[in-house]
Amino acid sequence: MEQFNFREIQERPDRLAPGHRMCAGCGGTIAVRNVLKALHPGDKAVVGNATGCLEVSTYMYPYTAYEDSYIHSAFENAGATLSGVETAYHLLRKKGKLSSEYKFITFGGDGGTYDIGLQSLSGAMERGHDMVYVCYDNGAYMNTGVQRSSATPMYADTTTTPSGRQSDGKPQMRKDLTAVMAAHNIPYVGQTTFIGNMKDLYVKSERAIYTQGPAFLNVLAPCPRGWKYDTADIMEICRLAVETCYWPLFEIVDGKWILNYKPKKKLPLEDFLVKQGRFKHLFTPGNEHLLESFQKETDRRWEELLQRCEA
Repeated sequence: MEQFNFREIQERPDRLAPGHRMCAGCGGTIAVRNVLKALHPGDKAVVGNATGCLEVSTYMYPYTAYEDSYIHSAFENAGATLSGVETAYHLLRKKGKLSSEYKFITFGGDGGTYDIGLQSLSGAMERGHDMVYVCYDNGAYMNTGVQRSSATPMYADTTTTPSGRQSDGKPQMRKDLTAVMAAHNIPYVGQTTFIGNMKDLYVKSERAIYTQGPAFLNVLAPCPRGWKYDTADIMEICRLAVETCYWPLFEIVDGKWILNYKPKKKLPLEDFLVKQGRFKHLFTPGNEHLLESFQKETDRRWEELLQRCEA
């Protein structure tokens, strides 16, 4: 792996061209642009993409916003598709029919990763394909109307878990998919988001892409439509997700858990929640116990992560 040079990475051309139809303030676009910038100049890639808001907004046959080779997969099989392409690539090189070198990167939202595509993702990782799967986690099925997914946070208001007199929003805590992928014993797993100067995202993207074997990145990617925030607040929301320890920054390298950032002063979870309209019901009188429950679960997960990273 080359020495990290932040300025050089910033100056690399975008591999996701402008002119797509993603929403203003969308985290998915930021995730894709910056992950792909971690590719070294001159390196070629095959980019896969599960069906979702990212796919429908960056691709309309025969046009695509991607500068690299691109494959649109069904909702459930992005992992299987790219693992098949990676296998075919190695076979063609072995037969001398292909000389160029390629990297294989596929993107999926949480619906196509945590839920519908989990089986094909798990299979691709377990088989050991040399590829990177990137989940842009926006916490719901945003493309089809903001329905809950297993990545949706506790008490979030969605169209299938509406808050009101009969419901407090989604009753379950979100699935810890990063830990699930770590349990596959693959060479690299990273959790990151848009914080500061994006260095954490760049570093982990480069490590994932240039690690031999399967790698997984989980990127918190806020959605203005589903999270109900002002588009200009996206970076602040990501910062608060990290500072409240709702979304810790860590990685697992060859089985070793590494904490990348520990807040000097851990902020209360409500600082992260209050900026999002999907949680406004938590701040009405009488719902204090819901905030306390959410805080307790977040603290439990944070302490569990600290123990894993200190082991």
